[in-house]
Amino acid sequence: MRRYRKAKIVATLGPASADAATIGRMFDAGADVFRLNFSHGSHDDHRNTHRILRELEAGTGRPVAILMDLQGPKIRIGRIAGGEARIERGQTFRLDLDPTPGDATRAPLPHPEIFAALAVGVDVLIDDGRLRLKVAGLAEDHAITEVVTGGLISDRKGVNLPGAEIKVSAMTDKDRIDLAFGLDLGIDWVALSFVQRPADVLEAREIIGDRAGVCAKIEKPAALQAIDGIVALSDAVMVARGDMGVEIPPEEVPGRQKELVRACRLAGKPVIVATQMLDSMVNSPAPTRAEASDVATAIYDGADAVMLSAESAAGHYPVESVAMMDRIIRATESHSDYRAIVDALNPEVEPTIPHAIAAAAAEVADKIGAKAIVTFTSSGTTATRAARARPQEPVIAITPNIDVARRLALLWGTHNVHEPDIASMADMVSGAQRIAVRDGFAANGDRIVVTAGVPFGASGTTNILRVITVGRES
Repeated sequence: MRRYRKAKIVATLGPASADAATIGRMFDAGADVFRLNFSHGSHDDHRNTHRILRELEAGTGRPVAILMDLQGPKIRIGRIAGGEARIERGQTFRLDLDPTPGDATRAPLPHPEIFAALAVGVDVLIDDGRLRLKVAGLAEDHAITEVVTGGLISDRKGVNLPGAEIKVSAMTDKDRIDLAFGLDLGIDWVALSFVQRPADVLEAREIIGDRAGVCAKIEKPAALQAIDGIVALSDAVMVARGDMGVEIPPEEVPGRQKELVRACRLAGKPVIVATQMLDSMVNSPAPTRAEASDVATAIYDGADAVMLSAESAAGHYPVESVAMMDRIIRATESHSDYRAIVDALNPEVEPTIPHAIAAAAAEVADKIGAKAIVTFTSSGTTATRAARARPQEPVIAITPNIDVARRLALLWGTHNVHEPDIASMADMVSGAQRIAVRDGFAANGDRIVVTAGVPFGASGTTNILRVITVGRES
């Protein structure tokens, strides 16, 4: 079940991909991490999907990562009488706390914290920016705006405020209930929506502890301003280009994407590029050329993973979408320019023994033509350091901890293996050879490079680099 590529695929599950047969085909096609979107579906739905994924894991013998994506404090207008109304450019339009259904002159906005964050001149975007209002006057319970871009305004559409930092937690009461449910299930990653500041990550960490990895979704301008602190406190980052593309000008999104991927690579944190990557495959069996180029760009940037959203959750071609993304990644990584681009972005080696050994492992493996780099890791840190160096060879990450094995499914270039019976140097040598051969990475006579730490089981002690010739050492 090895993958012949380094970047990983995150596939969102939904109505189009909720059954065991489809999920199994998506896994076979290349999905490495499965996303459960808690903006949709009931707890019973997600419990059933979790059961299917754990059965898939048991049946294939491959650790499978499950990412739960919290809804976050999504701001929406209230109801509109008749379901929708038309507003015209230049007219006055009121937003207020009155729950009465709106019309062509006003709409309910049941979020008091919004009016506290607004200021005259700030833009209010509705329905992913299709409607644009500019604040002309303010009070504690309402705002008077001028319509800049008109159109149909309808029930429960989302609201974005690109010019304001809203003093709300990244987790709502619903999120806290969902999070408790997900942690009890045993999910592997938690994606936090609408993170604005490092404190949002800390708030989630206090609840999650070490029961799951924390993935900060970057989609607000405030988060971009505080990105170093957010990256430092997160276990992974998602470049969530949907709301980001509404909150900042679309022409700035590609540059921001590159900045975020680069920041995560420097910090050694996995980074996912997400939203509308193969969007036309919701309804078509093939992507546009621009979409294929978009996926390839994320791979050239060095992203750890790329994500499918509606394509796999609600589209007509969920399996085909995964297969297409797999093909694009493999074609990109085999292109003659790929290594030169990725190597040019490699971060400096930090002056510590573990980082030096990880960098040396990549160089030694390249020089001697090794078939793989094998890392023994209790916490995942050794594998993360190896992946940070972006070696040409695949990284086989062997860990006695099943939770770590699952989380590593998100990490670039890693083939994650749960192996509880490695307790000595002899076990390490024999286990590295056995797993490399069993999983199709090496054959007798091939060389592999092994990194580990002694004493075994102690996190952060990587201090061994060894070259092994498969079948000739014990």
